[in-house]
Amino acid sequence: MKHFYFMSWALGALLLLSSCGDGTSNNKESEEDSTVTESQDFAKGADISWVTEMESQGHVFKNQAGEARECTALMKEYGLNAIRLRVWVDPKEHDNWCNTEDLVVKAKRAQKLDMDVMVDFHYSDWWADPGQQHKPAAWKGLGINELKKALANHTTEVLNALKAAGVTPKWVQVGNEIRPGMLWDEDASLSGASYDIRACDVKGSNTTSTEIKYRANWANLATFINTGYDAVKAVFPQAIVIVHLDNGYDNGLYTWFFDELKKNGGKWDMIGMSIYPYWTMQEHPEYTAEKTITDCIANIKKVSARYGCDVMVVETGMECADDQGRLASDAVLKQGKEQLARLIKECRESTENKCKGVFYWEPECKPGQYRLGAFTEDGRPTVIMDGFKE
Repeated sequence: MKHFYFMSWALGALLLLSSCGDGTSNNKESEEDSTVTESQDFAKGADISWVTEMESQGHVFKNQAGEARECTALMKEYGLNAIRLRVWVDPKEHDNWCNTEDLVVKAKRAQKLDMDVMVDFHYSDWWADPGQQHKPAAWKGLGINELKKALANHTTEVLNALKAAGVTPKWVQVGNEIRPGMLWDEDASLSGASYDIRACDVKGSNTTSTEIKYRANWANLATFINTGYDAVKAVFPQAIVIVHLDNGYDNGLYTWFFDELKKNGGKWDMIGMSIYPYWTMQEHPEYTAEKTITDCIANIKKVSARYGCDVMVVETGMECADDQGRLASDAVLKQGKEQLARLIKECRESTENKCKGVFYWEPECKPGQYRLGAFTEDGRPTVIMDGFKE
């Protein structure tokens, strides 16, 4: 995961904008409601998009007693009430995991358990994040109008597949961690980058070249976001549309991005944040886990006030493995539980009811698979998961 820190002092001259997207929000609270300290609809969730792939490899999930459990059901046993699932456009080179069909399988499990569902559109054939926002292969070479049509059609087709399966998503993300924009293109007139992307900044590029590879085009980026927004509303009018950035501790980043999106006519209902104390500390040694969470809570309050919309932590995770991919020490796991519990508690109780939930990213992962999972190598939840119960 790649991060970029926007210094707040560099953005201090930006004008204050007080409305969300086009000036409306589906989720504004009344003045009376703003005094509530604990929202009744607060989401405790997890992104478990890897689960079907892990099952295909023979992985079995278990409760603490060692009894086999389906992963989604196990999440509910820990008090989770929502599931987040990513979807890629055409991941045939990656065995079609996280395609539309796979998404529907996992979403139906959550729906059957009366858990809310969030759909995370990457608008790519594979990972989209701050280091890579590549167009699907089938969309390359399309003009801007054809690209808008392809984005709208993909969004519509995926959501109609969910509707046909009886699944109604509560939230839909249009893009994943789109701080650098989305649908990059070397043709500046087609690019959806939010700032100029250097060749050396592209994940997996293996170059030190500082030559600009993808030019910024905010008009296109806002158009792409709005195209996704409108496509979502056409299928599920009540769905809450989320625009998602990384580095939730960085208010300067969020002010810069959403001011620019607002200037360009962008629409959204809710702001989504990623917050990973471990990664923040790796990139910024002056940060602690405590400061990362403190700054995230402050940022939630600032952006919700500035743009008049709700906020959600759509990704988080705590250290669960060491440098060798082995389960972390009991002390580290305990710290992870405490950090998760604090994040949930403060999001729920200290944001004037503006933060609507916290989602853990891929907690079901084994230590050897992903450092910030929350399970043991044999498929049991670690103490980190107890953070959802406190």
